[in-house]
Amino acid sequence: MKHLAFRLPDLPQVRQFAATEARGVGMAEEAVGDFVIAVNEVATNAVTHGTPDARLRTWIQDGDLVVEIHDDGTWKPGPMPGAIGGMGLWVARLLSADLSLRVGEQGSTVTMRFPGKA
Repeated sequence: MKHLAFRLPDLPQVRQFAATEARGVGMAEEAVGDFVIAVNEVATNAVTHGTPDARLRTWIQDGDLVVEIHDDGTWKPGPMPGAIGGMGLWVARLLSADLSLRVGEQGSTVTMRFPGKA
């Protein structure tokens, strides 16, 4: 299991970390870009709608790469009617094999699963 703590200015590092993790588990190169986009969207939500400090961790489960992004805030899942933007979770849900969101007193946690080796 690998961990990365991050803030808004660290998003380029988050994207690099995500790409390295995906390649490290043998994810098909054509899937790495979508993986990085999904991780970036959720990480951006965490530090803009949650709290300034967030955490990312990754692990392998049944051959899949699992990513969990957590912040201590409570943000709403999805765009408000008529909003411009706010599509990050929707995009991440489309790009991942599975996405779950937990929001509560302990903060907001998004867990995504992506196929590992091609």
